[in-house]
Amino acid sequence: MDFQLGQDQLAIREMVRDFARKEIAPNALEWDEAQHFPRELFSKLGELGLLGVVIPEEDGGSGLGYIDYVTILEEIGAADGSIGLSVAAHNSLCTNHLYLFGSDDLKREYLSRLASGEWIGAWGLTEPEAGSDAGGTRTTAVRDGDEWVLNGSKTFITHATVGDAAVLVARTSAEGSHHGISAFFVPFDRPGVSPGKKENKLGMRASDTSSLVLEDCRIPEDYLLGNEGEGFVQAMKVLDGGRISIAALSVGIARGAFDAALSYSTVREQFGKPISSFQLTQAKLADMATSVDAARLLTQRSATMKDAGFTTTRESAMAKVYASEVAVAVAEEAVQIHGGYGYTKEYPVERAWRDAKLCTIGEGTSEIQRMVIARELLKSLGDPT
Repeated sequence: MDFQLGQDQLAIREMVRDFARKEIAPNALEWDEAQHFPRELFSKLGELGLLGVVIPEEDGGSGLGYIDYVTILEEIGAADGSIGLSVAAHNSLCTNHLYLFGSDDLKREYLSRLASGEWIGAWGLTEPEAGSDAGGTRTTAVRDGDEWVLNGSKTFITHATVGDAAVLVARTSAEGSHHGISAFFVPFDRPGVSPGKKENKLGMRASDTSSLVLEDCRIPEDYLLGNEGEGFVQAMKVLDGGRISIAALSVGIARGAFDAALSYSTVREQFGKPISSFQLTQAKLADMATSVDAARLLTQRSATMKDAGFTTTRESAMAKVYASEVAVAVAEEAVQIHGGYGYTKEYPVERAWRDAKLCTIGEGTSEIQRMVIARELLKSLGDPT
């Protein structure tokens, strides 16, 4: 494996890093405090080609690979976890699900709108009674002539309030826990779909999270993605890529916190010298840097395998669980290095600490990731567990 980015990838990284430093980082505190989703920023991200990263150019995207994608997400996440989360959800979940499983007509009509940033996408799997147990989906879709009628509710949906469309899963049959679940593309201008309660979150506060309510929402029959009953399998495939994106976001949050701590340690003086001269501080910085690099390498491995066409269920889960927990640990150490100031909003490490925790929960908790990894390990031995 080549651990060096190519010239084009380095150029992309510098472009995104420069944009993040100028357009995102200076506004992150204000957006966080106000719980404001900066729609105007996403228009700019769309113009830069950052909202359809892995979508082919002929479908209106940038035609880049997952290595490019994780590089982009790290840079955005280092500036603001909230914006990184929204970019990840839009790219990996809604837009990618439509690209992978939508009909040619559906993709022709909607993919370019999503990839350009004209539309913001959401993805709805979680329900009040179906979180880690996605097979517990209760939202229903019933065929009525040449339409589907959707009823139910989704919870913890990124962009439910500010978005324009979502990929949603609903039960089309009572058969089994995972069978009988199908996926649908649902524009938010359809009658019967509306946002519900907006969540008042600990972190990632500039990334909109709300419930989504469906009341006799009618969509054309060809807004079904793939075949009826394949929604759960589709969602699991989409999450393989989505977990790579959350790993990259985690690396970004961790790196941003580390960079802030490293810089602060060289200017903060105690006992007449900078705290970076103390061995205990140096040990913290060394461990933080090593953890961030290890998380990045796991993330790049899964991205490289994804680009090569391999199934990455195990590798995505490994990258996600490790990187997300590194983000929490590194952000906490960054707060500690800042001392009392780290507990204030004057420095970005306080926000990084709050933001990092969601990465261990969203798109499959750390506990679920460990179950996935163990299942894949046992499967390789032929164990039917």
